[in-house]
Amino acid sequence: MTLRFGYGTNGLTDLRLDDALGLLADLGYDGLGLTLDHMHLDPLAPDLAERTRHLTRRLDQLGLSVTVETGARYVLDRRRKHGPSLLDPDPDGRAARVQLLLRALQVAADLGAHAVHCFSGTLPPGTDAETGWKRLAEAMAPVVTAATEADVPLAVEPEPGHLLARLADFHRLRRDLGDPAALGLTLDIGHCQCLEPVPPAACVTAAAPWLRHVQIEDMRRGVHEHLPFGTGEIDFPPVLDALAATGYQGLTVVELPRHSHAGPQLAEESLLFLRRTAATANPVPASTHPTRSRTTASPLTFVPGQGGPQ
Repeated sequence: MTLRFGYGTNGLTDLRLDDALGLLADLGYDGLGLTLDHMHLDPLAPDLAERTRHLTRRLDQLGLSVTVETGARYVLDRRRKHGPSLLDPDPDGRAARVQLLLRALQVAADLGAHAVHCFSGTLPPGTDAETGWKRLAEAMAPVVTAATEADVPLAVEPEPGHLLARLADFHRLRRDLGDPAALGLTLDIGHCQCLEPVPPAACVTAAAPWLRHVQIEDMRRGVHEHLPFGTGEIDFPPVLDALAATGYQGLTVVELPRHSHAGPQLAEESLLFLRRTAATANPVPASTHPTRSRTTASPLTFVPGQGGPQ
């Protein structure tokens, strides 16, 4: 299978959205991960439907596909990064996050997007894990229903530091919600390197039935810091081999949210790296992909000054 590469607009925040789209098309990307934020299709500003129609026309002109991402840091709360979350103690806070996801689903349906990405959020102080899981399932239920009706897959991301942090946690949520067809997975390759008990290529193989969105960057074991390719520890040829073997049809999106200052340069370098690596791929069917040795889990470290989860 031919992999299709995109770049996340959360790594191009110094560019106007139209300029970012033109850049990615000029470089030869297949699409983008569109983070709904104040500088790129603000989901809370007036005339969202008309702005979405304009964006649809522009994407069609440029031949770009899109996945809608909802990881804007302060889009709902000017003081709390990623707040309020689906785990918020305040029911009104949880409702605000649900409404954002419902709005993202409508945008995705209008754009013809592959999926809508989302995440659980961190467990609030004083909240036990079982209460967090209950809140998460209750908040996600209407979002899953809306995704089913819109025929737009949800792609939940295991995020270091969040309640839903690992692949095993995704499966817990899936079971809690009754395994709905609309609920899929965002697999971040760097997060696999950072936190999962098996190597990233093995994570891809294990996650294959639920893959709806893929993010990719370099990372080091136990350190949640998104890095340009070649500056971390990931062995990428086996990862792209495994991804190609799954038959995954969506975008594989470069995720460098703290590198907008060098966004155009890194977008160019990242695509060259991925194309060179993919050209050497020798995928085997997922059912026969070699089993790789387990990796001992290590304590999670957040880079000083980077505020925890990305």
